[in-house]
Amino acid sequence: MASKAEWQDPYVNVFKLFKVGEWKKSSKEGDVSTYMDKTINCSVFRIKGSGPKESYMRIPNSNSQSLGLTGRYIYLLVKPFPGKSFMILLEVLAEDGRVVRISLSNTFKEFKSTPTSLYFPILSESDQDSVVKTKATSKLQAPVCLQVRWTCLMIDLQGILSTYLNHLYYSHLKSIKLCSYMCVKNIFTSDLQLSPEGSHHDLKPTGLASSATTGPMPRDMVFPVPKGRSWHDFYDYVRFPAEGQHFNVIDNDNNEAGSTNPTENEGSSAVSSIPELAEVLTQQESSPNQLPSPPPCDTSEAGVHQEDDLCKGDTEEECVESPFQHPVYVSFSEDTKEQKLLPDPILRLRRIIGFGGATTKCALWTRSGDAVVYPCHAIVVSMKIDCNEQRFFIGHTDKVSALAFNGNSTTLASAQTGNYCVVRVWNYLKGNCLAMFRMHTQSVISLSFSYSGGFLCGVGKDSHNKTLVVVWKTANVDKGGTVSISAKTKTDVDIKTMKIAKFDDSRLVSCGRDNIRLWRVRNGILRSCPINLSDYKSMEFTDVVFGEGDSPDQHLADRTLFASSQSGHIFEIDYTRVVIRRVRWLFPAQQQEKLAFSKFGQGIAINSISVSSSFCATGSEDGYLRLWPLDFSSVFLEAEHEGPVSVVSISSDSMRVLAATSTGNLGFLDVTSRGYSTLMRSHTETVLGFSVDGIRRHLTTASSDGTVRIWSMDSLHQLYDFVSEDRPCSVAFHPSEQIFSCGFSSGIVKVFDISCGKLMAEHNHHQGDVVGLAFAPNGKSMYSAGSDGSLTRYNSSRKDNQMIRVVCGVVARGTGRAPDALTVSSDSCCLAFVGPSEYTITLANALSLEECLRVDVSILDAETNFLDSALKVCFSTASPEHLLVATSANKILWVNTKTGCLLRQVSKVHKHWCSSLAVSEDRRFLVTAGHNAVKVWDYTMRLHMNSQMFIGHSQPINQVSFTPGQLGVVSVGDAIFLWDFLANPVDLLQPAASSAVSEDQACNGMPRQGAPTPFSPPQPLNVSATDTQEMEQEVTAIGSDPSCNPKPATSFLKITELSDITNLNSSHQAFPGKKLVRPDCYRHFIPRFNNSTLDKAAVTPQPAEAGMQLKAVIGYNGNGRGNMVWSPGQGLFAYSCGSVVVVEYLNSGHQRHLQGHTEEISCLAVSNDAKLLASAASKCNVRSIICIWDIQSGACLHTISYHRAAVQSLAFSKDDAFILSVGDFSDPVVALWSSKTFQMLTGVTVSTPIHDAAFSPSEPAQLACVGSRSVYFGLIHNSGQDVNLKVTTARAPAEVGNVEMTALCYHSDSLLFTATNRGHLCVWDIKTQRCFMTWEADEGEIGILLCRENSLLTGSNTHWLRLWEVEAVQGMTPQATALGTKDSGKSVVLKQEIMLDGTTVSAAFDNTMDMGIVGTTAGTLWYIDWLNSSSVRLVSGHKNKVNDLAFHPDESHFATCSEDGSLRVWSFPGNELVVQFQVLNQSCSCVCWSSSSSKQRMSVAAGYGDGTLRIFRLSTAEMERKLQPHHVAVTAVQYSANGDVIISGGKNGVIAVSSARDGTTLRVFMDHKGAAISTIQCVNEQCKDFGIMGNELWLATSVDRRVSVWTADWFKYRCSLLDWLTLPAPPYCQDDSPPPSLASFCPTDPSLVIYTTYGVEKELSFYSLSMKTIIKKITLPHWATCFSLSSKSQLIALGSKERVLKLIKWTSGRFQDFVQHSDSLQTCRFSPSGTLLFSVAHNEILLWAVQGL
Repeated sequence: MASKAEWQDPYVNVFKLFKVGEWKKSSKEGDVSTYMDKTINCSVFRIKGSGPKESYMRIPNSNSQSLGLTGRYIYLLVKPFPGKSFMILLEVLAEDGRVVRISLSNTFKEFKSTPTSLYFPILSESDQDSVVKTKATSKLQAPVCLQVRWTCLMIDLQGILSTYLNHLYYSHLKSIKLCSYMCVKNIFTSDLQLSPEGSHHDLKPTGLASSATTGPMPRDMVFPVPKGRSWHDFYDYVRFPAEGQHFNVIDNDNNEAGSTNPTENEGSSAVSSIPELAEVLTQQESSPNQLPSPPPCDTSEAGVHQEDDLCKGDTEEECVESPFQHPVYVSFSEDTKEQKLLPDPILRLRRIIGFGGATTKCALWTRSGDAVVYPCHAIVVSMKIDCNEQRFFIGHTDKVSALAFNGNSTTLASAQTGNYCVVRVWNYLKGNCLAMFRMHTQSVISLSFSYSGGFLCGVGKDSHNKTLVVVWKTANVDKGGTVSISAKTKTDVDIKTMKIAKFDDSRLVSCGRDNIRLWRVRNGILRSCPINLSDYKSMEFTDVVFGEGDSPDQHLADRTLFASSQSGHIFEIDYTRVVIRRVRWLFPAQQQEKLAFSKFGQGIAINSISVSSSFCATGSEDGYLRLWPLDFSSVFLEAEHEGPVSVVSISSDSMRVLAATSTGNLGFLDVTSRGYSTLMRSHTETVLGFSVDGIRRHLTTASSDGTVRIWSMDSLHQLYDFVSEDRPCSVAFHPSEQIFSCGFSSGIVKVFDISCGKLMAEHNHHQGDVVGLAFAPNGKSMYSAGSDGSLTRYNSSRKDNQMIRVVCGVVARGTGRAPDALTVSSDSCCLAFVGPSEYTITLANALSLEECLRVDVSILDAETNFLDSALKVCFSTASPEHLLVATSANKILWVNTKTGCLLRQVSKVHKHWCSSLAVSEDRRFLVTAGHNAVKVWDYTMRLHMNSQMFIGHSQPINQVSFTPGQLGVVSVGDAIFLWDFLANPVDLLQPAASSAVSEDQACNGMPRQGAPTPFSPPQPLNVSATDTQEMEQEVTAIGSDPSCNPKPATSFLKITELSDITNLNSSHQAFPGKKLVRPDCYRHFIPRFNNSTLDKAAVTPQPAEAGMQLKAVIGYNGNGRGNMVWSPGQGLFAYSCGSVVVVEYLNSGHQRHLQGHTEEISCLAVSNDAKLLASAASKCNVRSIICIWDIQSGACLHTISYHRAAVQSLAFSKDDAFILSVGDFSDPVVALWSSKTFQMLTGVTVSTPIHDAAFSPSEPAQLACVGSRSVYFGLIHNSGQDVNLKVTTARAPAEVGNVEMTALCYHSDSLLFTATNRGHLCVWDIKTQRCFMTWEADEGEIGILLCRENSLLTGSNTHWLRLWEVEAVQGMTPQATALGTKDSGKSVVLKQEIMLDGTTVSAAFDNTMDMGIVGTTAGTLWYIDWLNSSSVRLVSGHKNKVNDLAFHPDESHFATCSEDGSLRVWSFPGNELVVQFQVLNQSCSCVCWSSSSSKQRMSVAAGYGDGTLRIFRLSTAEMERKLQPHHVAVTAVQYSANGDVIISGGKNGVIAVSSARDGTTLRVFMDHKGAAISTIQCVNEQCKDFGIMGNELWLATSVDRRVSVWTADWFKYRCSLLDWLTLPAPPYCQDDSPPPSLASFCPTDPSLVIYTTYGVEKELSFYSLSMKTIIKKITLPHWATCFSLSSKSQLIALGSKERVLKLIKWTSGRFQDFVQHSDSLQTCRFSPSGTLLFSVAHNEILLWAVQGL
């Protein structure tokens, strides 16, 4: 007999293994379905049909496949249909290779056999009369008798072959086919003879417990039996043939063939006995008065979802009971008998926050580099790095300890730790398990796939602590093949990691303590050879890797091996000679000089190493990820982590490096941008408890690792981390504010304010662990319970959370009920907890803490012999009259909180006791946690199947709860699991006729008091006929090519009335050498970070038909480099702002705008005749576009593109025949273009980044470039139509060191000046290409050089602009100048210098260097007059993001404020900067004007990040008053309509009303508390029509989608709430912030409020305050980020993240799109007259003249 596969012990569940029901590995034909069998309360398969050929199920699904099951016995759990035919077909393979077909059917009249076929008749219950006749006719006939009830049919395959086919030996089972009519529950194979009558515990006293050949029936096979009854009362057990019987439990009256040992039969030469009748174990029918109990069965390990009633263990029998002495089962009606909990499944695992578990040394890149794979305890997680989307591989029952990918990332292997070490092989793309097998070790240390995926290597430790190495063949596993062992060995050698070589599947390498070994598999034997370590024997090696970049056909002698050690050594090993080639000792940078030549000292303890073709990455114990060149000469990039780096991995394209730490952090370093992205942070120990902030979707967790962390539930990012030496026990979020409390093991309770990161209060009123912590839902009180029995109430309305009362000895002592030992009712009136003893629960008054009711739970079940104790308590969310209690007897009790009566109870809730429970907000569902599983229940317990079970945790779950809004479930234990709750919260939804969601869902269940009942918008009606034609107009996307076809000038948006009344050049190859990183110099342009993308479908109008025209651009882009040009002779002055080129006439101030780019412009260049202008624009990792403009007409003549990233420099040749463009550090290419045809002539790729380039002013064919440590001299050669560019390289002089050459300029015909990032100037002789002179001209980096005659201009990042006299340099020669002195610049003279407001980034001067224009990073363009030593500000703009903009009511001025704390006031229409107010270290977030038109009283108010309001008087240019109405950042501010008061809103939702005269705070409104205020607006309006006294209306909008409208009469100190709007919305699942909430009064009708926010649909809503309903909606294509209403023409301006400024006619829906911005819009404002419009994107301010639509 063939040897049996080890993984099949002790049995194989065939249906689970082949996933019968999914029909991928099995097949069905005809009428095959599933149904719920009422007898065994399980889902079974039902096969019906006219014959075996018409209806059947087959395992496996193909004749070419084999089951490969070697178990001797096959067990079938079947039930035949009365009076119907059925058949069982088994194909088995004998050891001689013969396939034998065994058929059993009730259609056979007699036994038949051939050498390859056996036909056995089966007699059903109706045919038993013929059994006697059958016995007498033939001794070879062996009919099987089945009664028409559930039967366990055991078939001895070896016994059949041995008895009926002349002692043939059985090899394995090939296929199974079940044909109609029959029902089947499951099929098993095993080498054991299993007893159906009980568990291991039941059979042990009878001597029938498990042995080498016998055992009890597995739980998967058990049929349910009511308590006190026999198994045989309900079911049958049939053994065939009878000789297979080994249990001594057969009824002797039916036992005609004696029990014999099957092994004796197999060994005898003659058949001693031939069975005549299969034995049936039956007893009397069950009593009709006895109710069968619910069935027991096991939970599946194949997936997450388990239906509890379909599959329930014998310890999880669900019993719903009434509060009487004896349990009464619920009587189900015919309508509910077949009902189950829906939807199925009701939970879906969406996110897991966690990394590691058994190890943090496993993290893999996929081949494409777009995802990483890592373990999280028992689950393998695949996460996409761009969106954090997760996929899960679930099946392991213990923590995953090793992972491995094959070469193309299609097959994944994972291994778990523990005594049952299972290795699973997965199809990575589909996520299904291909194979599963045991390794027979106590732990798996390492896994490695061969590149082809044909072999898998595993390393582990056996029970004797010996190292076991196994190599499996996995070549056909993805095609349904089996996994077999190729080689196996045991060794005493320590192995930390082992890897299969990419170039040869038979070669392996390993390392460990004191050894590095080379392995090889040959002829099924695994042999190894040690590396001669010489003097390095006593060393612990941590990782080993083959050198990358070697081609597969490369000679073996050229292979290189790298190994790392804990001492910091890197070993380079000759693979062929098996010797060490080189040893390097790596040290941190600060120790290199001291220890570089020493063999002693502490090096970097290296835990992991990864090698690519261009560099090496190491992860060390000091927390650093370091990137080294392959010669390990120096570190060129490093990233520091919070803990030791445990594993590093370079992606296949060498662009990213993955790093994981032993503290549970996972992230990657982008080599190109030098940016580090954190993918996952996690707790390092068990998560004890959590709490959810439903408003901000934050999650706080407490862990045994001593940290309290706050997470974003959308992005999974860790937002805050609180570390304490004291262990946290429980946490709780405030229901509305950004406040949470934490209880510690020392008894201390701390309250934190997240918004400012401060500790608000600290209390110490407990003597032990804080086991319970909760806020009242109304937010007014907080409660804590201690393990010492004390209970404390705090006043959470106060900042110090003052303690109100402490009651001792009322809570049950001990820590077993943490972290949720107490609960508060939804009306905040009642408090419940376990105590004073563990057998009682107490309900207390939430204010006084006086006991209201005490319930004893120990005596509820009179039949038990032990006292039941309470473990957890939970109020029903929607009804405070229901209290749920989880008890130690594994029950849940429903208790009436008024009377203490027991309403309902459920027994055997989990396999173990329930550790946590929670009720949904609509009181339809209950979620519980027990051991490692989560269950969701029907709250009423009236369904036939009341629960569903979900697995995934590898450790006991400590807490589980619904999220606010009932959209998800959170469970914590080994990690943090976030589940989607798929059942719609019925009670939270409006009726079906309504399209809106109620306030409860929008508010996340948070109660409000004092606000009017919000409306529910009615269902949208059909669009009117007049609007339909307009909406059906085709909308097409406008192209970027200026020659594209004309597009419609206007389009229409959908309005719903709700009441009656150019072709780019081909790409090029990048430099083939080492991957370049950004150089260390500011001169190199880096695009500003911008995550917005332009909407290609924007409908832009033709200029003649546009509803508004760009009038002015305010500001200059200080992030550009060389993005300003000035031609004094031709009067041309141009610069860039965002994506717009501004051509300005200095005399008149008039602007002309060149619009064609969509991204930020990096540089400009003008031709020498000032007729052409070139501009280049790009975004990070986006191909650059270069536009060539005709300056006179302003038309774009051509667009060209070649560079894959940003363009660093543009230049025209002296004769304007050529255009030069230079790529950035990631694409260092010098491209030469024809200025006539605009075709690329040639291109040269250099080895280092280039920072600046210029043509010679005298020789059109000469040019020069500067870059990292080099100067490049270029010469253009024309040969007919071919143009070649020859470039020679000159290294920077040694005197200036290893520097970046940052800028250059020509001087006369023979000299070239260059600058460095260390402030040096170098003079080069062009003919000899030698540097003959240097001097230190600045203390910082010089980025600008200009030379005119004998004057040299330098601009640097020290803000100094210097003018040098360099006339003496002309008389020098390289031979006459000796390089070697420290500074040879004694012959140059510093003439003048001026300090500017920022780093110089652009400059242009006249031919005499007397006057010019200079641009700085501060966004300023300066006019410089050297003759008068003066500087005048020409253009001024904001350097940072502009937060707000406001027009003065008389339109004489406007104000802007920025994140850098500056407030600027501009005059209009000149757009000149009048005054700037600067507050250091604070962000200015909002601004507004007073209503006074007098210039002497004109003032502006601004809100700042420190919570202050500052009022500035324009006439004196001084701060008039400083107010502090808030303690957090001010987010909105507005003067009242009459100007008497200032209304301001804070980040915490508090609204303050302050006197404009003396600054005193008059009133504070807390209605929006907890959500930042985004908008405040005030208008004059008599409020009599609303039935309320007042002469002014004002509104406030908060980010939680709430709008409050108020009436006020500030003179009489009156202010009343008029209306409250709450806007429904689904959860926001993007990584960025949700769209803001915006609202405004209609300028022509203040009783109309227009608002938009994130919601169910993208739309503008028009709400009538008088009608209390929405009267109109306008559908939008994008979420709005800002909007403004015009006072005339019914126009709305609306900005979006897609960079589209949309002008809408709100009466008709007609609109036009404008896409001149290069970033998402954050502000737009109409002028009071409605004729002008400001739009702002980042620091770009555009002014539009509005004509109308």
